[in-house]
Amino acid sequence: LLSRLAPRLGPLRFLDGVEERGEDLWREVNARGLEGIVAKRADAPYRAGRSGAWLKLRRQRTGDFAVVGYTAPGGKGRVGLGALHLAVRDGGALLYAGSVGSGFTDRQLKDLRARLESRRRPSPPCLGAIPSTRGNAWVEPFLVCEVQYHAWTAEGLLRQPVFVRLREDKRVEEVGMEGRPAIPTSTSTSTSTPTSRRTYSLSPSGGEGRGEGAARAGNRPNRFSNANSTSDERETRTVPLTNLEKVYFPEDGLTKGDLVEYYRAISPWLLPYLKGRPLTLTRFPDGIHGKSFFQKDAPAWRPDWIRTVSVWSEEGGRDLEQYVVEDLPSLLHVVNLGTIPIHVVASRAPDLGRPDWCSVDLDPKGAPFAHVVRLARVLHELCERIGLPAFVKTTGQAGLHVLVPLGGQCTHEQARQLAGLLARVVADDLPDLCTLERVIAARRGRVYLDTLQNGAGKTLAAPFCARPRPAAPVSAPLRWSELTGRLDPRRFTIGTVPRRMARLGEDPLAPVLDLKPDLVSALARLRDRLSVAPSGP
Repeated sequence: LLSRLAPRLGPLRFLDGVEERGEDLWREVNARGLEGIVAKRADAPYRAGRSGAWLKLRRQRTGDFAVVGYTAPGGKGRVGLGALHLAVRDGGALLYAGSVGSGFTDRQLKDLRARLESRRRPSPPCLGAIPSTRGNAWVEPFLVCEVQYHAWTAEGLLRQPVFVRLREDKRVEEVGMEGRPAIPTSTSTSTSTPTSRRTYSLSPSGGEGRGEGAARAGNRPNRFSNANSTSDERETRTVPLTNLEKVYFPEDGLTKGDLVEYYRAISPWLLPYLKGRPLTLTRFPDGIHGKSFFQKDAPAWRPDWIRTVSVWSEEGGRDLEQYVVEDLPSLLHVVNLGTIPIHVVASRAPDLGRPDWCSVDLDPKGAPFAHVVRLARVLHELCERIGLPAFVKTTGQAGLHVLVPLGGQCTHEQARQLAGLLARVVADDLPDLCTLERVIAARRGRVYLDTLQNGAGKTLAAPFCARPRPAAPVSAPLRWSELTGRLDPRRFTIGTVPRRMARLGEDPLAPVLDLKPDLVSALARLRDRLSVAPSGP
């Protein structure tokens, strides 16, 4: 049936199945350099959601990369170093390719740190999207390592890299591009000043470079260019980046340039949550202690290549043209406006009436964070009992967000009701720890289970977005195993989260974007649960 509906030409294609000859198909996929295959048990029915009847097989790629630096060890029990910074060679220049933090033994980490320590240098020996966060050390490139990875990001960084071995038989001069996509080179440079502020020069290949040339740029507007080419056209998107030396987080000396660098580094993880969603920006043109304002309506002077979507505003009585950020230049444009947090709705255009998730915001407002952790785990256990997947992230402040994927199967009102029912069960079971009372005085030191962020036009702090507080905290996706008494949301900042994601290699929250659970069965189980008297704290 699908083959009859799908057009023979165009962006939408029909892919037929191959029966029984899976190994032959796999060999052909590898020979052609394709990403992988999806396989299904022939005798299994088609059902929504994940199951053991389906397999997703990705082709593993390997390549050799120059070692250009390393990060400090992070996390309990980590020794030697946290990750290796990697680069590829394009002609006579080295281009930054990301970092690899998995696949090492403790012995290898110690040996690598000892070998690299004596070759340290003050600045990166490569160009590209170089991280400017704390804890990075740079070295003269003399080692080559073999790395296994899934793919390259649009910014020219390795996706899900794993260390394989050192290539003692290979010189840095022999390292090639290893399949890296051809993208314009951006450079960043740090210039020490008495106040330890950083300035950045972000330019296309052939623009301002590193060192003295960049320092001479003075107060000239910085630019980021991204060239997207098709078979019949080439479009260059230039984003002026201004006032990068302005201090945004004065307690920590972090500048607008640091914020821009963070959003550029985290963009491969952040952009999937922004795709198709009208954004609400909170702009802080003078930093976190200056005046701020919300912005939904995109200005008329915005670049014509940035996507917007018309959304009816009940308050204004008119359509608003809201930003939809789907690529790195668009993201850098809104960050350059002074945006610190980015808030998203739960649904995507064109079907803005069907949310992808519902959420419960665990807001302590003075309650112990240990209570927040316990309640999140109880909520997770409840969801598991009724057959609903659930995911968790920090809010970037003092609480946690628990998100339940809906897959666009219900309305905003139904999503709000589902979140309210889940919160009610938890509040009935643990009345001494949590409450549904909105008024702070009525909470009496208990955690507020807020479900009112569900609904048409309601927004949530986007995963990976920075928050306007000292230390520049981030709303960070978590694994459920991390919800212990040792969890400290203050650890997740613009300086630590890019390294964390490089180390994890995958986003634990990502399935919330695509899962379609069986809501009918889950609601039936929840109804049965509500009919049982509360068991008490």
